[in-house]
Amino acid sequence: MLVMFFKMAKAEKLAENASTNSENLTRLTESLLNQHAQLEGQLKQISTDSAQSRQEINQTLSERLDTVSKRLGDSLNQSAEKTGQSLTELQTRLAVIDKAQSNLTELSNQVVGLQDILANKQARGAFGEIQLNDLVKSALPPSAYEFQVTLGNGRRADCLIKLPNPPGSIVVDAKFPLESFHMLRQAETDTDRLQAARAFTGAMQKHIADISEKYILDGETAESALLFLPSEAVYAELHANFPAILERSYRARVWIVSPTTLMATLNTVRAVLKDSQMRAQAGVIQKEVGVLLKDVERMDARVGNLGKHFLQASKDIELIETSSRKISSRAEKIEELQLGEEESDLLAGPPEQPHQMEERS
Repeated sequence: MLVMFFKMAKAEKLAENASTNSENLTRLTESLLNQHAQLEGQLKQISTDSAQSRQEINQTLSERLDTVSKRLGDSLNQSAEKTGQSLTELQTRLAVIDKAQSNLTELSNQVVGLQDILANKQARGAFGEIQLNDLVKSALPPSAYEFQVTLGNGRRADCLIKLPNPPGSIVVDAKFPLESFHMLRQAETDTDRLQAARAFTGAMQKHIADISEKYILDGETAESALLFLPSEAVYAELHANFPAILERSYRARVWIVSPTTLMATLNTVRAVLKDSQMRAQAGVIQKEVGVLLKDVERMDARVGNLGKHFLQASKDIELIETSSRKISSRAEKIEELQLGEEESDLLAGPPEQPHQMEERS
């Protein structure tokens, strides 16, 4: 009887423990399910935040692209307007030049009076420099030129036109071989004309050699220089009857210009300066686009990292669900085992009462 009593007590304790374990497992399962629900909600929130962040990044990217496009469009429009204005100014100046060409005949008749005024060499040099200054100031911005510049070799140039490399800064020096030209115009015999032509050729060749030696400096100036003749008549005579002087100047890389051709040259220089400024602006725009591309690369990297986090979270959820199923399965097996022991005890019959055990004794 004592044995049966102990068995019954043990069975009751096992049943109580099984019930307690079942309740604990149930609570654990509910806790895991709650945590799963919370984690799922957090993942949904993260996904929502990520979508919102991606939308904000796309909006920011679109705004920056619009800004860059607008700046580029404005810059191109301004450049087009300035180019149109420059063409208009060029046409106006060409009209002025055409008018000046028509007056060349009249001006040539006044050369005799000009010779009297410029008989002094210093006055003649000042006349050429003043005319050069007026032409340069009327065609170029102040930042593009400088007068009476001392170069690295100690020589002083009448004018230095500042250009980016290549070609580099170009020296313009005014020369006026008036005496030899006057002799050439006044010559009546072939002998006088030949002697005057030699004097004119010698004067021009000396000017060309001086400019080539003094004002073409490696690493400081351009590979060529300009010789400015302040008289269209001298320039026309040179091109009409002295091709050897022109060939000599070409070999020395000294380009001879008159007031008319210097103005055309300065207009070309101004176009080069504007093109250089436009290239500088294009460099700024290219730099902004490079920064924008770096931002896009960083955004792609961050989106990739976020995708990796989502994938890892999904794997963790699958592992939690697997563990939950295993726990539930084992709890069911334990519960079935305990129920099987209770049924075997019931089939063995009820335990004897204590008073029955006393009577038998």
